[in-house]
Formats: sequence, structure tokens, C-alpha cells
Amino acid sequence: MEALERARAVAATVTDPEMPMLTLADLGVLRDVAVGADGRLVVSITPTYSGCPAMATMRDDLVHRLQASGFDDITVKVSLHPAWTSDWITQRGRNALAEHGISPPGVAPSGPVLLSLLPIRREVSCPRCQSDDVSLTSEFGSTACKAMYQCRACLEPFDHVKEI
Repeated sequence: MEALERARAVAATVTDPEMPMLTLADLGVLRDVAVGADGRLVVSITPTYSGCPAMATMRDDLVHRLQASGFDDITVKVSLHPAWTSDWITQRGRNALAEHGISPPGVAPSGPVLLSLLPIRREVSCPRCQSDDVSLTSEFGSTACKAMYQCRACLEPFDHVKEI
């Protein structure tokens, strides 16, 4: 296997520190793995939102995994454009979220987003029993990119990945 293909394959196995059932590739955070003009391996990642506290850990995990696979000269660059969208989560990633009791996001809003101080209305189903009879418990779940819901049918609480 060519070195660049091997580097891409290795980078694609790194998991998200906050949702370890997802790889950075499945989450859509891993944007590119390339060789720079200076010969360095350049890995581009995009945060799920500005100020995401997991970015440093993602960077370190990528560097450590690539170094352990024989790549020495690595640069991880944060790419803010285009901005990450929850639409970049792969189907495999969405399935993994649901299998682990986390409601995957729906389709991200497009166009201008109106500012509202009211809770955002989302189409959310319980990842355990698939009931649509759910209620928002908190706009912030176990991480800032998730909201907390409770299913009224099975009474189980669950996180929902916010549409961005």
C-alpha cells in the first residue's frame, strides 16, 4: 500500500474522544490527509463547532496513531472553511450513534438561521424504542454539541446530536 493511502487509512481509524463509537472520518471531522510541498504529512480536521474542547485531543490522537504507524513528520491543521455540518456524519456514524443510545442528527438547517431564545424544535426519535414521543430535558447534553431528551414511551433519557 502506498504511504499516503496507508496514512489515510490510519487517520481514518482515530476515534472521537467524546463519542468513541465514531471515528473522526465517520464524524466528518477528518477532512484530508495529504503530503505537503515540504514532504510533511498534513492532516486537516474541522471542528464540529468553534471552540470545541476536543480538538487538541483529536490532534494529539492523530499524531500519536500516525507516529505509531511509522509516520514521523506530521502537521495537523485546523480547517474552519467550510464550516462543519452534521450532514457530514456518515451513515455508518449515524448507525453507530443510534446503536449506542445517542439520537443521530436530522438534516441540518440551510440558509439564514433565525435567533430564538426558545428551545429548538427538532424531529427526534428515541434511539432505544424509536418512539417520536420525546421531550427536551436540556439544550445541553453530555457535550455542548448534544441536547438531552427523555422518551415518554420507555422513559429513558438520551443524548441527541444537534443539527448544525
